[in-house]
Amino acid sequence: MKLYTHPLSTFARRVHMALLEKDIPVESIVVDMAARKHKEPDYLALNPYGRVPTLVDGEFVLYESTPILNYLEAKYPEPALVPDDAQARALVDMHMKLCDLQFTRQTATIIFPKRFLPKERWDEKVIAQAKREIEKQVPILEQMLKGREYLVADQFTLADLCYVPFVEFFGLMEITPTPGVAAWTERLLNRPSARQTKPTL
Repeated sequence: MKLYTHPLSTFARRVHMALLEKDIPVESIVVDMAARKHKEPDYLALNPYGRVPTLVDGEFVLYESTPILNYLEAKYPEPALVPDDAQARALVDMHMKLCDLQFTRQTATIIFPKRFLPKERWDEKVIAQAKREIEKQVPILEQMLKGREYLVADQFTLADLCYVPFVEFFGLMEITPTPGVAAWTERLLNRPSARQTKPTL
């Protein structure tokens, strides 16, 4: 298997974490996005959206992080990152979807300019709106985590993994998580797979 990736990609980090959690060997190919290699014809032939990650397994090509995570889980079911119970699996899917709808876009809106652009190029109004949306989601996560260490079945699953690259940046976003979310975030970021994939910027 080959994984087209970039060390600063939050979405590629998800896949790297799953590969580490499951001890799956893969050839990582870094796409030089600064040099716009992701927009060149050879890469666009693999992923017409010009994003990372892209997984290539023989003749099979898959892009977007959540389908890749589900594929890896189906192909390498041990150690499991989803529960056996059908309802719990549905909850994992629900949380993965909610993470992408309610958290990732908003986080990216804040952290991309703060990580990669000079302050004079920040759109402060857009950043402020994204921060408000995340601050609405945090108390919902707090309720979902009430009385438990993880989001589903009290075990680390793909639902939790999906949040890791984004809760990493609570500090940069100047967002103070609620107590349960803060404790959950600490648990997630202390996993070996999270420590090994921690971004340098």
